[in-house]
Amino acid sequence: MQRLSVEEIISKINKAETFYAVSSDYSFILKIDTYVPYLCAAIHDGHQFRKELWEDCLHSEYDRWYEEDPETKRMIDAQPMVLASMDSRFEYDLNRTPEEAVFVTAWGKQLWKTPLSEEQQERSITKHQNFYKVVDALLDQLEHQFKHCVVYDMHSYNWQRWDREVPTWNLGTTNINNDKFGDQVELWRKSLSEIKLPNNIKQTAKINDTFFGNGYFLKYISAKFENTLVLATEIAKVYCDEYQQIIYPEVVDAVRNELKIRIPYHAEQFIKAFSN
Repeated sequence: MQRLSVEEIISKINKAETFYAVSSDYSFILKIDTYVPYLCAAIHDGHQFRKELWEDCLHSEYDRWYEEDPETKRMIDAQPMVLASMDSRFEYDLNRTPEEAVFVTAWGKQLWKTPLSEEQQERSITKHQNFYKVVDALLDQLEHQFKHCVVYDMHSYNWQRWDREVPTWNLGTTNINNDKFGDQVELWRKSLSEIKLPNNIKQTAKINDTFFGNGYFLKYISAKFENTLVLATEIAKVYCDEYQQIIYPEVVDAVRNELKIRIPYHAEQFIKAFSN
């Protein structure tokens, strides 16, 4: 792995070079083993939290972990192209607009003892902006090479907070071009529904049941790259104990092994559908 500036990362992408790098400010990682028509992203996997913010934060380390998407990078790290956050969404949320990325409140609770200074906010917003500069370069390159591509936008959600039965997998599709991509969405939903997980975990996969695909990452890409399908893919946190902060590694590995096969196969079917 290399440590590279955003400018160096973008230069390598523009030259279609392969590399594995962490950004120079340690805010995200990008792995490109080979250029393929699909990108896997885990933008809420990060847990880092700038030390200067520790004393001012009213949420505990567990509070932050609970609302993040732990292990989602691990679930996709076998794929040839992986983009993942290292910073917590509590510093800045990559799935919100730059104007809304730095929280004032989080899940109904005030986040800061005293409001952040403009300088503190700007440090976080700059990281957000740099991340999206890399997203732009990546998708420009992929659409240039392949015309069409898929982004597997991996998330997780706290299923035990719901007062009804919820699916193991949820796809949010309200902000994509369903006339163009609807068949490919259904293929992905069906594939997810066929995954077998240990510990007798029930497998269901639904569309727009718990979340609807309203994240900025999906909206940004969909608006700017009309030939790219973003699949906002949420797994219920059946791979951990949400309340005890315990990860079940056998379940995480099972998800990883299933996605290792299913993502490339779905992407291949997607490209075949649009190859003409």
